This record gives sequence, C-alpha cells and structure tokens, in this order.
Amino acid sequence: MTSAFTVIRDTTPISDIPRGCVVAMGNFDGVHLGHRTVIGAALRMAELHKTRALAVTFEPHPRLFFSPNTPQFRLSDEPAKLRLLAGTGLAGAVVMTFDKGRAGTTAHDFIHHDLIERLGISGIAVGYDFHFGKGRTGSPSLLATEMPRLGIEVDIQPHVDIDERPVSSTAIRMALAEGQIVEATEMLQGPWFITGEVIHGQKLGRDLGYPTANIRLPASCGLRHGIYAVRVGRGNERFDGVASFGRRPTFDNGAPLLEVFLFDFKGDLYGQTLDVAFIAYIRDELKFDGIDALIVQMNDDSAKARAALAAAPDVFPRLGKVR
Repeated sequence: MTSAFTVIRDTTPISDIPRGCVVAMGNFDGVHLGHRTVIGAALRMAELHKTRALAVTFEPHPRLFFSPNTPQFRLSDEPAKLRLLAGTGLAGAVVMTFDKGRAGTTAHDFIHHDLIERLGISGIAVGYDFHFGKGRTGSPSLLATEMPRLGIEVDIQPHVDIDERPVSSTAIRMALAEGQIVEATEMLQGPWFITGEVIHGQKLGRDLGYPTANIRLPASCGLRHGIYAVRVGRGNERFDGVASFGRRPTFDNGAPLLEVFLFDFKGDLYGQTLDVAFIAYIRDELKFDGIDALIVQMNDDSAKARAALAAAPDVFPRLGKVR
C-alpha cells in the first residue's frame, strides 16, 4: 500500500480505483470532531479488513448547488478539506461532483452504481444524520438495511457533544461569527485556518511600523471582524503573529481584508501562499480618532497576541499532502 493521499474523481478510470476499500462518507466541511469519529470508524474497519480507508465527499457543497445565490460560509474549501482529510490517516478521497445529475440520482442508484459498481467498497461509515440521494431519501437506516445483504459492513456513528453542546459545522460557523475561537477550536480538534495568497495593499501598516501580509478572504466568510492572535504557516515554516480582519474603519471602511503582522519576521511575502490559523480573539474592530491612538492600540494588541500564543497549546492544523 502507498502512503500517498490520492484523490479520485468522476473522471478517474475505474481501473485506477482500488477495489475493496472502506469509505467514510460525508460533506466533511471543516473535518470537525464529529467527522473525525466517522473517519476513525472507517480507519478501524479498514484495519480489520486489511484494506484502505477513503473519504467520499461532494463538491461543490450540496447546499451551494441548491442555493447558488445564497452566500455559504464554508469552514474549508475543497483544497483545505482535502489537506485536512489527508492529515487523518486516510489513504485518499473520492470527490464526487455534485451537479444536476447527481442531485437527481436516487439513493438506491447511488448505492448500487456509485458505491458498489464503481468504487467496489467493502465497508462504509457515516454519521447518524447524513442523507444522500434524490430528495435526501438515502439515510443511515437505508444503508444499514441494504448493505449487509450485499456483504458490506456498515458503521453508523452517533452525534458528538462537548459539554452537552452538539458538534456540527453550523455550530462552528456560529462560534466563528461570534469570535468564540476557543470553542471553535475544540469542535474542530485544532485551530480553524484559511489559506490565501498575499496581495498588495495600501502599505498603511508599513508606515505605522506594522507591515502586514494582506489576504482577501471569500465574501461569504462569516468570521467576526476583529483582532486575532494567529499562527502562520509557509510550507514547513511557522510564525506567530497578530491579525486584523475587517474593513479598516479608521482609514477607508472598505471591503473586508485579512491583514497579518508576523512577529520577528523580515522579508517579502507578496505572491506567496500562507496558511493562517486563528488561535485567540483579542478585541472587536474599532475606529480611532488618529494614527497615534491606533499605534498605541496596535502595540497593546501585539502584546496580548504574544501572551495568548504563549498560553495556548503549540498546535497547528494537521494537514497532509494531496497528490
């Protein structure tokens, strides 16, 4: 068996798809604790079957397909999701295109054509609330009824709570929207992160003594505007920093922008891709009467960010390499 994380798509020839794998099936937005229990069940089943475990997931997210004009705050876009899945120990992922054809596929056809004929699975793990197929008629109970008759093992994982609070992608989105970074981190089993290319800005931070790496996030990003303690990844390098996400009310009140100041770093980051992990929320975005007051506040923000990072576990999202 190879250790490389392989992505299988609808265009992958069936001859290139390993037969007899166990799959964990879901949308996996964020790859949070609930998702990881499903993945863990698939990994254990695969070990017993002496085979590989794969994720089966869908792109675009079905919610975006059905409501294309409604902004969807995704916790992890497709590349981020695949990197998170690659860090769980899975051998690969099957990314199924969610289009009109797949939306119209009945649950029974999906089971027999996609899972059995095309993938040739030997086992499947899902969460208790996962539905699939036309009209969402496919359910864990349908899998539990259909699959064993065909010699395919089924594992249905119950809901997961933290301190009696249900873990879900929706709950994590709400936590991020309220700046509740610690709560989001608990549910994600690691810090929430974004990946983006550093773009040129107005160079305002440089003039203030705080040169920033600016990253434009999707318009649908629901992260609360404010100041954050962050850890930043560039390849295998890690840096601590403080970041502002918002509209810069002191200057232009423009489109939301993520501005990251890396501590103890000198260099040019323009055009480079960074992973920014959010460790702690420091304060709301504020408008200041003058530059001097803003600089005083930025000094205070930096000190608080350093303290928060020193107190936080030295963790970064566990990301794997995707082939």
